Amino acid sequence: VRCMLNIWGVMLFIRLSWIVGQAGIGLSVLVIGMATVVTTITGLSTSAIATNGFVRGGGAYYLISRSLGPEFGGAIGLIFAFANAVAVAMYVVGFAETVVELLKENGTLMVDEMNDIRIIGAITVVILLGISVAGMEWEAKAQIVLLVILIIAIGDFVIGTFIPLDSKKPKGFFGYKAEIFMENFGPEFRHEETFFSVFAIFFPAATGILAGANISGDLADPQSAIPKGTLLAILITTLVYVGIAVSVGSCVVRDATGNINNTIVTELTNCTTAACKLNYDFSSCPTGCQYGLMNNFQVMSMVSGFAPLISAGIFSATLSSALASLVSAPKIFQALCKDNIYPAFQMFAKGYGKNNEPLRGYLLTFLIALGFILIAELNVIAPIISNFFLASYALINFSVFHASLAKSPGWRPAFKYYNMWISLVGAILCCIVMFVINWWAALLTYVIVLGLYIYVTYKKPDVNWGSSTQALTYLNALQHSIRLSGVEDHVKNFRPQCLIMTGAPNARPALLHLVHAFTKNVGLMICGHVHMGPRRQAMKELSTDLAKYQRWLIKNKMKAFYAPVHAEDLRDGGQYLMQAAGLGRMRPNTLVVGFKKNWRQGDMRDVETYINLFHDAFDIQYGVVVIRLKEGLDISHLQGQDSKSPSSPLNLADQRLLDASTQFQKKQGKSNIDVWWLFDDGGLTLLIPYLITTKKKWKDCKIRVFIGGKINRIDHDRRAMATLLSKFRIDFSDIMVLGDINTKPKKENIAAFEEMIEPFRLHEDDKEQEVADKMKEDEPWRITDNELELYKTKTYRQIRLNELLKEHSSTANIIVMSLPVARKGAVSSALYMAWLEVLSKDLPPILLVRGNHQSVLTFY
Repeated sequence: VRCMLNIWGVMLFIRLSWIVGQAGIGLSVLVIGMATVVTTITGLSTSAIATNGFVRGGGAYYLISRSLGPEFGGAIGLIFAFANAVAVAMYVVGFAETVVELLKENGTLMVDEMNDIRIIGAITVVILLGISVAGMEWEAKAQIVLLVILIIAIGDFVIGTFIPLDSKKPKGFFGYKAEIFMENFGPEFRHEETFFSVFAIFFPAATGILAGANISGDLADPQSAIPKGTLLAILITTLVYVGIAVSVGSCVVRDATGNINNTIVTELTNCTTAACKLNYDFSSCPTGCQYGLMNNFQVMSMVSGFAPLISAGIFSATLSSALASLVSAPKIFQALCKDNIYPAFQMFAKGYGKNNEPLRGYLLTFLIALGFILIAELNVIAPIISNFFLASYALINFSVFHASLAKSPGWRPAFKYYNMWISLVGAILCCIVMFVINWWAALLTYVIVLGLYIYVTYKKPDVNWGSSTQALTYLNALQHSIRLSGVEDHVKNFRPQCLIMTGAPNARPALLHLVHAFTKNVGLMICGHVHMGPRRQAMKELSTDLAKYQRWLIKNKMKAFYAPVHAEDLRDGGQYLMQAAGLGRMRPNTLVVGFKKNWRQGDMRDVETYINLFHDAFDIQYGVVVIRLKEGLDISHLQGQDSKSPSSPLNLADQRLLDASTQFQKKQGKSNIDVWWLFDDGGLTLLIPYLITTKKKWKDCKIRVFIGGKINRIDHDRRAMATLLSKFRIDFSDIMVLGDINTKPKKENIAAFEEMIEPFRLHEDDKEQEVADKMKEDEPWRITDNELELYKTKTYRQIRLNELLKEHSSTANIIVMSLPVARKGAVSSALYMAWLEVLSKDLPPILLVRGNHQSVLTFY
């Protein structure tokens, strides 16, 4: 009932006869057929979406947003609500046109035709607003009465076609005649009309198909009612349109004078029109003729058995359609506002009374309708609506295609008679028809939809409706990951894929930002977090942390994954992560850890665990990066403080720590990234700085390369390195060859080192053999005198390197240096930590890097 009332609208009585006059019977049937093809495909698609889960209020908007997601839903919701508001104007203008026609016949015009349409339209829309605000129950009862009047009016016209009265012949109505049918079969376009302009004016007649879906919230069983009602309505109304087009084309000539004296008494020799054969001479037409299909919009009234019934039909058709549109536009808009996709429209979400009526939406719709009523020309308003409705239909069809393509397990409509490819054809047809009707209006609609789509995508509203967009993203990711797994790694495509031991990601932001600088958009970044302690407690934490920290990463625009595991200790957790993190080819190949700043104060067993992580990484073929900031990395004890306005005054060290934690978020300016390449580890030490300089914040930084060399071969070494770098296609600003790298360090620095390791020494020479052995067994991390002597050169080298770093790189933004590595089990943990400590202390942020000796740079 809803759909039929909406489809049999103003066009049926006021424009169909004119369309037959312009396009002829043949093309008119084609126009109706084309419109029906578009609406039938859309009807099938609507039925599929409407039977896939529960349909709430909001009609087309609800259907599209829940299947395609908020981006398309939000765009189409606004456009569809607007189209319905303009449709109110179209129907009201059709009503006003008929009233003015009746006034004209009786010679009682108020001002002139145009202004009378405006005045009557404005009064009508105010009355309609009152009816719709009074509530749905009233409006639903009115619809049935209106439908009965409509059907009687159509019957009245059909009966009228069989009673040709002599008084109607001067106005061009002769009853069913073969010669009139033949004459009217072909087109005769006038006044710059074309097939497509006529189609544009007719198409809104077919657009009532969503009237049922629009009140989905008020239907008892939308799942079965929407498909049956929509498709039946399309069938019945199409048959009636075609029937009326054919019958009016067979009875009425295109032009008639309305003058009774135009009967032919004598035989005319040169007159060949159907009217001449029927003894009427309308040869003075078409100029100045007021009757016939082409000139009189009220042909159906003239033909009918009882003209006032047709006027009643027009009134009921126009007013019922206007009412339906006036009710559905605010409901759609309210549903859109409730979803809070456009925060600016939030005020329209409020409903009043027990039915939650959108009174503010009614007022807005009323104002839009009033604005368009003032245009007062049906042939101008109709194409505007066609465009907006077609955009909505295109998206409904596309959403069915998209949902089927995404193969989401949640897409299983109860309505089976749809096909994804037919829906796609339907969507394309709608887009083509939009251009055909009016190319600039179509472009404007596309721009509006695209603009709204981009806005919503950018704003990312916090909604999750399980849309097919999500499903398709998953499907694409899955297919690409599997395809990638079949490809062997190649050095040209090597990228650092980092597993960072961050703990809670927000505890060490500097670590994250720095690694993000060389993985963003090029490599994988996984934040590993090892939960230790009682299993049940840890498992609870795991699930809450997973959602919380992944959200934190997205909010902070980190392109990273968060991976928590539960383990007995840090080493086990690290091993689990290194072995199992990632998917197929998207697996980490580099372990990133922060420098263990408090190693001298804590339990040395923790230090053993920490160093064993490096050895485990090398065993699993990972590279290792250790990052040290002199202020430290861990700000978890300052959580909730803001560097700009801390809630309580911080001490100096904490303030510095907090400032340092954000230093890599800022633009880095013109500065240096210093690379100390002390041995070839496959090239990771060079690749990381290069990747950093490709990012926007770091693009002004220059790479300086430092290498060790012999004093007498400095030039030769520099040239060799320059050749190597140019082969690698890495831009550098300077190469420094350090000839004094093997000089003995300063005495005070050696003394400071010895003082630092004193608490960790075994001093076995001063102890009994047994005591010393027992102590070594219990505390394997202790430094023996023998070991110290054995690795003296290596120790001196770390101290010396720190002197050189301070001399050459104290102003660099960041230092990337080869990480010294000790053989597993050969060097005690305390001595190794002391080397790292002395090498990297009191310097700008430093990355100690060690590749796993697989080549990561290529000459190609």
